Amino acid sequence: MPEVLLAGTAVFAGALVQGSVGYGMNLVAAPLLALVDPRLVPVPLLVVALAHSLLAVAREHRDVDWRGATFVTVGRVPGTALGVLAVALLAERPFSAAVGGAVLVCVVLSVVSWTPRPTPAALLVAGVASGTLGTASSIGGPPLALLYQHESGPRIRATLAACFAIGSSLSLLALGIAGQVHWFHLVAVLWLLPFLVGGFLLSGPARALLHGTRMRVAVLGVAAVSALALLTRSAVG
Repeated sequence: MPEVLLAGTAVFAGALVQGSVGYGMNLVAAPLLALVDPRLVPVPLLVVALAHSLLAVAREHRDVDWRGATFVTVGRVPGTALGVLAVALLAERPFSAAVGGAVLVCVVLSVVSWTPRPTPAALLVAGVASGTLGTASSIGGPPLALLYQHESGPRIRATLAACFAIGSSLSLLALGIAGQVHWFHLVAVLWLLPFLVGGFLLSGPARALLHGTRMRVAVLGVAAVSALALLTRSAVG
């Protein structure tokens, strides 16, 4: 029971952050879930993340940039393949350090002068980056969030949710074909879903606090924490 509560708390916190800012579920939940039981990552977390994304899309469906999500998905396919290749060929610590450093540089540039916009070319590149980083390090949100940082809060949350829903579905399909989805995973998801729903519902009123400049600060803050988490991972091994 303590393990269930700990895992549930991690999912609750992840759902609250992602429901408020648009991303951050894996950053918050993945490390604790892996610590409680390695079998909770990636399949149960992917299912939980998919459920959260579908709820988020349903809540703010009018604000989804479907055109942008399409470009991101096209880029995510080769990005996922690159992520698999990176896992196979590159040492984890240097790769995590490189990714964390790149994200941190983007955050600094955004604060200083960089004003990214979700153009078709930029969306394709962000999709490749998200697919690569998400597959290799479980943190694929920053490239997309940084690109949409100047959009409205609902636009950011809804569009990222649509991208994550498609990405999680593709990942689960691939894992299922590979025989990596088992009954334990489905039972674990049933235990975690109430915590997910609780965090998601609490993120509703939390959204009211994040608009305009506050939303951009939150997006950049989560991206910076993601980068620091990757750099810390590379340092401690």
